[in-house]
Amino acid sequence: MTANKKAVKWYRHTTTMGWRKDLSQSYRRSNALRAHNGDLLATARALQALANVTTDGGTRRAAKADAKHFFARYRAKVNR
Repeated sequence: MTANKKAVKWYRHTTTMGWRKDLSQSYRRSNALRAHNGDLLATARALQALANVTTDGGTRRAAKADAKHFFARYRAKVNR
């Protein structure tokens, strides 16, 4: 990218989760899951999308960890 062009912000989320990196891990995860009506896979995908588009390192790490948690829970539920 050249120096005179700005980055285009293309990502638009559709669900407001109440997720913030400064909240406790359990509170972040419960807010995210509640916002997606208990759908583990949708929650994991939304958090993974957040981790992929953010430019903040702390947000990236927290969202990635939470997404990994929900993907693991989803896999455990499906593979019972």
